[in-house]
Amino acid sequence: MQEKPIIGRGTWIDKVAARLIERERSLNRSLSLIRTESGLGASGIPHIGSMADAVRAHAVTLALREMGYNSELIAFSDDMDGLRKVPAGMPEWLNDYLLKPVSRVPDPFGNYESYADRMSSMLKEALETAGIKYTFKSGRKLYSSGELAEIIHRILINASLIGTKIKEVTGQEKFMKTLPYFPICKNCGRIYTSKAYNYDSSTRKITYKCVGVDMRGRLFQGCGYVGEADITKDDGKLPWKVEFAARWKLLDIRFEAYGKDIADSVKINDWVSKHILNYDPPLHVRYEMFLDSLGRKISKSAGNVFTPQMWFKYATPPSLILLILKRSVGTRHISPQTIPRLMDELDYLEDVYFGKIKINNKKEEAKLKGLFEYCYNLQPPKSSGIHIPYRLLIELAEYSPTESKMDYILAKLQKYGYKINEEVIKRVTFAINFVNDFGVKERRRTIVELSENERRVIIEIISILREAKNPEEVQTSIFNACRINNVNPPDMFRKLYLILFNKQSGPRLGTYLFDIGYEKAKEIFATVLGNK
Repeated sequence: MQEKPIIGRGTWIDKVAARLIERERSLNRSLSLIRTESGLGASGIPHIGSMADAVRAHAVTLALREMGYNSELIAFSDDMDGLRKVPAGMPEWLNDYLLKPVSRVPDPFGNYESYADRMSSMLKEALETAGIKYTFKSGRKLYSSGELAEIIHRILINASLIGTKIKEVTGQEKFMKTLPYFPICKNCGRIYTSKAYNYDSSTRKITYKCVGVDMRGRLFQGCGYVGEADITKDDGKLPWKVEFAARWKLLDIRFEAYGKDIADSVKINDWVSKHILNYDPPLHVRYEMFLDSLGRKISKSAGNVFTPQMWFKYATPPSLILLILKRSVGTRHISPQTIPRLMDELDYLEDVYFGKIKINNKKEEAKLKGLFEYCYNLQPPKSSGIHIPYRLLIELAEYSPTESKMDYILAKLQKYGYKINEEVIKRVTFAINFVNDFGVKERRRTIVELSENERRVIIEIISILREAKNPEEVQTSIFNACRINNVNPPDMFRKLYLILFNKQSGPRLGTYLFDIGYEKAKEIFATVLGNK
């Protein structure tokens, strides 16, 4: 049977882009501009999960461009959303603004025009640091400009059909009794507390009454005001159950990924888009959520937010992109302890990319090389960098003198045979920040299968370390032990590096082992020799 050809760079991203083009052709839609979309939450502190949407969509945009198509990523800010909870670290006076649209809530620190601008700017800053190019769209501006008015009108005149569909899919009867539109009460300024009960299609106005709402078990009393909302202005917004469809139609969106937690909303929006707005919904990729080390969803309410800015304090942007893009399905756990592994994994991909590590399977090799390129937004480095195991840097940072950590670590690295440049200094800074903020927890050593002869080599190395006078003596002893025990030295060195650093390469072993000494080496190797 003939082997299937490699699509693009062989990654899931390329396969999605190819599937998207095939679908668009079948729909007979114009291919002059293919837009992907990502939502930018503006109601809470943006975390890595918030950034992931944009990174995935951007990668698909890059793949489309490589295929010869003009593509653009739209980053849509839901800045009409109501403030549901005051995030940790924010001033308590924000409680006075709960359920008010975040674009109308003051910036708590006074640097931006609104709370929404502050939150959006944090995410935009992270995207720009990672090299993600996008076109920004503000929900409030789209509502206030009237650009969404005709689409809102079509949704409202079909409100009964939509309410029935929502009940069918979710069991929720709310929109059987009220229109799918959230007016902002002109008296108390809150959104979600008003019930929209009549739409005048001739004036494009909705009549509403501020009756209150139960939001996540907390009752917000309505002020009782009766008023009108003009759909050609930013007097209110559509609920998520229909708003995705509205912006897909308005902005001509062809691809948008989504998390499984909003699967029902996406299903309804797909129906609304196709059957109410006469627009075939975009191609989707469904992904799992990021969870913390305890298996909890990353969220501001759980108090476990890990922001992109935090990641960039301890690691490079491409390592974060790798975390997001390495696969499109499956749950990912994220914590500070994720960082060393991702940094080392990125180094591994770079070694594959530049041919330092050979992969026998052509499809697997193409996929790994392609993934590396996407980590750098298809602008990979021209040459391989200096790869120092993150675990080594952490250990050096842990044991270095408090007042001269950088000098101490750089001196050690030079001793181990590493050249010092700006990239190395940046990596050392990452490791120092990591140790300063998180300390060093027990690190799991890699399980390495050893033959009886390889075990003997390690036992002899430990024995030599007890009496060794200098690093050269240790280095020579490794080769001698391999020769005596009929073990291939390159294979043995790879296994030693895996045991020590979870990588197939690292510092000059004789120097490193001499530095850590007999007791520490014995402790580490005991985990593979079975003596502990």
